[in-house]
Amino acid sequence: MMDGQRQSDRPVVPTKAPNNPVCTGAEGPEGSGLAEGNPCQQNAPRTQRRTGAPSALARVREVAGKDRQVRFTTLLHHVYDVDRLRAAYFALKRDAAPGVDGETWRHYGEALERNLADLSERLQRGAYRAKPVRRAYIPKADGRQRPLGVPVLEDKLVQRATVEVLNAIYEADFLGFSYGFRPGRGPHHALDALYAGLLTRKVNWVLDADIRGFFDAIVPGWLVKFVEHRVADRRVVRLIQKWLAAGVLEDGTRTWSETGTPQGGSVSPLLANVYLHYVFDRWVQRWRRTQARGDVIVVRYADDFILGFQHRAEAERFLAELRARFARFGLELHPEKTRLLEFGPYAAQSRQRAGQGKPETFAFLGFTHICGKKRNGRFTVVRQTIRQRLQAKLSEVKAELRRRLHAPIPVVGAWLRSVVSGHLRYYGVPMNGPALSTFCFQVGRLWYRALRRRSQTARLNWERMRRLLRRWLPPPRITHPYPLRRLGVVTQGKSPVR
Repeated sequence: MMDGQRQSDRPVVPTKAPNNPVCTGAEGPEGSGLAEGNPCQQNAPRTQRRTGAPSALARVREVAGKDRQVRFTTLLHHVYDVDRLRAAYFALKRDAAPGVDGETWRHYGEALERNLADLSERLQRGAYRAKPVRRAYIPKADGRQRPLGVPVLEDKLVQRATVEVLNAIYEADFLGFSYGFRPGRGPHHALDALYAGLLTRKVNWVLDADIRGFFDAIVPGWLVKFVEHRVADRRVVRLIQKWLAAGVLEDGTRTWSETGTPQGGSVSPLLANVYLHYVFDRWVQRWRRTQARGDVIVVRYADDFILGFQHRAEAERFLAELRARFARFGLELHPEKTRLLEFGPYAAQSRQRAGQGKPETFAFLGFTHICGKKRNGRFTVVRQTIRQRLQAKLSEVKAELRRRLHAPIPVVGAWLRSVVSGHLRYYGVPMNGPALSTFCFQVGRLWYRALRRRSQTARLNWERMRRLLRRWLPPPRITHPYPLRRLGVVTQGKSPVR
C-alpha cells in the first residue's frame, strides 16, 4: 500500500480545545502550551498527475474550517509534490531578476523535470538549504528607496508551494477585515469596505495608523510561535526558519539580523499576515466586542490599516492600548504618520464651530479620502488620487519617453496605452474623474513634447497629435462602480468591515 493511501485513512485527531476557548483574541494562544495533534491532510490520488496537486489540499481546507484549534502534523508532502513545484515554476515571472546564484527562469527550465525532481528529493530528506536574498531597491512615491530581497529561483518555488499549502489553513483563520495579499481579495475590496463603513456606520473619528518599519521589526521568535499554533509539522516550521535566517547579500557582504523578514519573497506577505493576525486582528476584534460602546470599523491591508470610531474617548483609549500591545511584540506606531482626525458627516460643522477649518483628509492605498457632499447635500466620501502618486507616475512616463525617444510611434503608443489603461483600472473610482482627466492630459502632453523633440525639421501640430491620442490612448473613464452598489451584491447586507 502506498504512503499516500495510508495517510488518507488516518482519522483526524484535533488537539484538545481549552475549556473556555478564545477564538477572537490573541491572548489565549500566546501563552498556552502547544499540544500534539495528528490530523490527516492527504486525499490526493495514489499516482501523481496534474489534477492531484490542487485537490490534495481540499482535506486540509475542510479540517481547518471546521476546527480552529487543530494543528496540522503532516504538511511537507504537499510542498515537495512535483506537480505543485511545477505549477509554482510556471507562475513565476519569466523575466524576473535572478538571485545571488544567477539562476534564471529560462535556464532552469531547460532541464525542468530533472531540476524539480532533485529539488523535491532534497526537500524530502531535509537537504534543502535556503540561500541569502539579494538586496535591491525600488523608488517610493515620496522619493525614498524601498529595500527588497530577491530570493534565488529555487527558494521562490518552494516558497510559492509552501504559501499555497499554508493558505489552505490560514484562509479559514484570517478575519474579514484583512484584505492584503489574500486569494480573491485586492486593494479595491479594502477601499470599498472602508467607504461602506464610513457611510453606513456611525463614524466620527478616524485613526490613520502606520507601523514603523514593519517588515524589519517582526520578531522571528514570535512569528514561529504564531505559526506553530496551527502548524505542528516541524519540517515546515524549519523551512520558514531557514528563510528567516538566510540573511541578506548586499555589495558582496552577507548580513544577518535578529529581527525582520526580507520583503520580496512569496512567503513574506503571508508571514506578515500571520503576525498581524495574532498581534492585531484578533486583539482588535475582541477589543471592539468587549470594550467599545459605540461603532468601530476596521480595514487592514497588509501593514496599512484604518479604524473608525463613533466616540473620541474610545479612539484615544484604543490608541494608547494599541501602542502598548505593539510594544509587546516588537512593533511601533510611527509617531509622525499615526494620527487621530475628525472625519464623518458632522466633522465639517463641528470644526466650523470650533474655528478649525475644513476636515482633515487621510490617505489609504493610493487615494486621498475627503469629507464631501452629494448633489442632494448628504455626506459622502470623495476619493482622489494622491497627488504625489500622480506626479511620480508622470515623472516615470516622462523618463521612459526620453528613453524611447526614437522608437516607432506604434511601439510607444502601445506602451502608453498599457500605462494609461492600468492607471484607469486602478484609480477609476467614482468622483475621481478630475484626477483621471489630468493624468490622461499630461500623458498626452508629455508624448507631444517628446515627438516634437525628436525631429528638427518636421513640426508636429496639435491636429495630428489629437489623431494620435485618439488612436492610441483610452479616454479617462470610471472603471469601478459605487462601493455600496457592488458590496450590496457581494455581502448581501452583511457589513464588510465587521
